[in-house]
Amino acid sequence: MAKDKTALIRELMNKPEFIRNIGIAAHIDHGKTTLTDSLVAGAGMMSEELAGKQLFTDFDKQEQERGITIFSANVSMVHEFDDNDYLINLIDTPGHVDFGGDVTRAMRAVDGAVILACAVEGCMPQTETVIRQALKERVKPVLFINKVDRLIRELKLTPEQMQERFMNIIKNVNQLIQKYVEKEYQEKWLVRVEDGSVAFGSAYKKWAISVPYMMKNKITFRDIIEYCSTEKDDELSKRAPLHKILLNMVIKHLPSPDVSQRYRIPKIWKGDIDSDIGKSMINMDTNGKLVMVVTKVIPDPHAGIIATARVFCGKITKGEEVKLITNHVIRRVQQVSVYKGPQRIQMESIPAGNIVGLVGLAEASSGETICEKDFDIHPFESIKHIFDPVVTKSIEPADPKDLPKLITFLKQVSREDPTLAVSINEETGEYLVSGLGELHIDAKIERPLIEKGIDVKASQPIVVYRETVREQSPEIEGKSSNKHNRFYLTIEPMESELYDALAQGKIDWDMFKKDPKKASPLLQEHGLGKEESKKVVTIYNRNILIDATKGIQYLNETMELITEAFKRFCDTGPLGREPCSNLKIKLWDAKLHEDAIHRGPAQVIPAIKQALEECMFKAKPTLLEPVQTIRLDSPEEMMGNAMNQVQNRRGQILDTTVELGAAIIHAKIPVAEMFGFEAALKSATGGKGFYSLVDVTFEKIPEELKQQAVKRIRDRKGLRVEAESEE
Repeated sequence: MAKDKTALIRELMNKPEFIRNIGIAAHIDHGKTTLTDSLVAGAGMMSEELAGKQLFTDFDKQEQERGITIFSANVSMVHEFDDNDYLINLIDTPGHVDFGGDVTRAMRAVDGAVILACAVEGCMPQTETVIRQALKERVKPVLFINKVDRLIRELKLTPEQMQERFMNIIKNVNQLIQKYVEKEYQEKWLVRVEDGSVAFGSAYKKWAISVPYMMKNKITFRDIIEYCSTEKDDELSKRAPLHKILLNMVIKHLPSPDVSQRYRIPKIWKGDIDSDIGKSMINMDTNGKLVMVVTKVIPDPHAGIIATARVFCGKITKGEEVKLITNHVIRRVQQVSVYKGPQRIQMESIPAGNIVGLVGLAEASSGETICEKDFDIHPFESIKHIFDPVVTKSIEPADPKDLPKLITFLKQVSREDPTLAVSINEETGEYLVSGLGELHIDAKIERPLIEKGIDVKASQPIVVYRETVREQSPEIEGKSSNKHNRFYLTIEPMESELYDALAQGKIDWDMFKKDPKKASPLLQEHGLGKEESKKVVTIYNRNILIDATKGIQYLNETMELITEAFKRFCDTGPLGREPCSNLKIKLWDAKLHEDAIHRGPAQVIPAIKQALEECMFKAKPTLLEPVQTIRLDSPEEMMGNAMNQVQNRRGQILDTTVELGAAIIHAKIPVAEMFGFEAALKSATGGKGFYSLVDVTFEKIPEELKQQAVKRIRDRKGLRVEAESEE
């Protein structure tokens, strides 16, 4: 293309019908970054020979060393289709489950996703996770089946066997789409071979085909086999170039931002859709008020913090003052840019429908809603991640003088990646970092600190537990220290159906904060009784507070303090000061002093907390431990060794299948037993076994292990070893 790429990008970003915002999402090592490189090369932005080796989007040193994508990278490119130029804004996302938070955030910025599946391995656990994340944000999928050359060279499949394998993968992907997407999209969003929303090929060898392209260009599966078997991939890539087939599929089957915002905004924004700003966003009004959402923040040695954001409405202009809704600050945007791999091309202003890079918003964090400085808007719901942090490490500097640097770094990282939780243990002064796994903490915290020259001491990984109860407590009285206020409370386990709905994000309490009664039908639908559902005060971290009182004077004035006490109790349970989960707490009665001075925070909060601790000890308290559901792949002859590794770690085998000489084992293992599992599995299977995460749930710890676990937790936190009990 003769036109200057930057000038084209500048022109096209003002034509929404010619824009496609897409993500590439897949299981680890299924070829996302290689695919991105080949697309970038095809668009004339890097050399064809280097594609697949350069790892254009893996521009972080750690990523190139480890050979996996840890952060999401952005790149904008231009592609010609049916005599029109299109601007493709593409995000390459990590496939390692420890970095699933980056995938979720990337999905908020895009309108369509290329789901990548490996022809040899098929649908893997992370394939399911990324499809679920995309559909949760109403992002439309297409499918690319990669590494087809390996079916021919290594497995030597016939055309019929290849087609059967493809049909299996397509069937599995469509089952996942039907499982996770809302009814109205279940048929419309299925991927289909015949319409070209499925493509096959090799990202590494830079060729791809789709059925419409094969029919138009008279290419058959036998031709493909001939090219691959005789090492003539270069000829095939000229006849069926990857970037052309893939980007044509993206343009034809994935929506432009002005189309997608009509159905995505009502799903991802919980404000009033009929308000002026609601209508502006649905219609993607480039002349309306500015609204955008930050999906990623990364530090840059020269520019400071760079925030990546999707502009949903209006336009963002260099030098403009904007309001960060969650942080309640106004900041001036110093630079506005679009991406070109790690490079940013600066612009004066960028309209709605685009993905932008912003400099000057030091307080921005992932999920932040940004608008014009003299305007206010209901924030976008917090970006929901698929898994909770389950592993914690305590980190301290080897040299105390590095402490300020460590604190600054941890604050910055927790803004960049909300799936990393950073806290301080007030009693021990330790900095605690919780993440999705050992690799997550190592890659996002420990390695970057070493690169910054900050030497740290990190503890062994610590498992994150939850506290809960097995049965209902009797009614317990809590008295304020001045004896003027009394509260009568009980604790019991929450209905399992309701707990599951909260864990899966089906109930978003933020939507009902202003009017909790509106949540009643949804709560009843998920198992809460009719009367109780009308009396819910709040839901916090999968615990529910219900006001079961009748006509108590001054209670409305005191309810804010009662709620605060409830939240504090849920943050640190009595067994080991771990967060509580799955609790239904009811306030049955209260006697309150008429004078507000005598029912202040110092009286109400301790009275409630003391009563709740006693309730908990009378309701058979226990711990919930995180349990990972995993998929294990190993050679068939090593299957017994792999299963032994699971069973030696309190694991439970769920099912086993054998396909083409490879064993697939689905199993559950407590996270406490998972440390060192990868190395042990490799050793037991001659280096050929690997595992991937399917799900994380919290389950009751076996009773015989409870005391030991509580003792370990209290020991580590410097608490009295015996938790106080009812005796």
